[in-house]
Amino acid sequence: MPAEPAVKRTIAFFDGQNLFYAAKYAFGYAWPNYDPRLLAEHVCQAQGWQLQETRFYTGFPSPQDDPFWNHFWTAKLAQMGREGITTFSRHLKYRNQTVRLPGGGTTTVLVGSEKGIDVRLALDVVAAARDGACDVALVFSQDQDLSEVADEIRKISMQQNRWIKQACAFPISPTYNNTRGIAKTQWVQIDRATYDGCLDTRDYRPKGGTP
Repeated sequence: MPAEPAVKRTIAFFDGQNLFYAAKYAFGYAWPNYDPRLLAEHVCQAQGWQLQETRFYTGFPSPQDDPFWNHFWTAKLAQMGREGITTFSRHLKYRNQTVRLPGGGTTTVLVGSEKGIDVRLALDVVAAARDGACDVALVFSQDQDLSEVADEIRKISMQQNRWIKQACAFPISPTYNNTRGIAKTQWVQIDRATYDGCLDTRDYRPKGGTP
């Protein structure tokens, strides 16, 4: 069994949309008002880990598809960059999806999806572990697809005879039914008081827009 290091170097990886929707259902916020840097610092301090770097991943609409959210994310990502956070983003891809209505009829709605965001995040976590860049990969997400990354990290740990851990952090509240973190990782729960202590005080929403 590899020896556990006294100083656990940590890289925080944020799945921006996954965290937004979790906070929306848990705490009722209508837009991504969290500060990734503060959240990463708080979790690492509470766990006794040494934060080395913060990385942020998100898809967002093009200005033609949704000017409001394009403006929001362009401004928020730019601010993260100024704070030293590494960001990876792509425009959403849209497709038509048929939805069944309560009365039995159907309608077609346009649905946006992130293409390549989760893959890029997963590859970066594995690369960081493989290259010895961190001892803890702290992922802010509940995406169960990332449990496969935990398997890869275990293999790397065995191959390199080195202590490595994957952890995931996520919101909890009485109104949020998803109480599971990523399988095969250490779960770090974020309560309302912790989340509210790590808010981004800047409002990147364009004036006069919604929500």
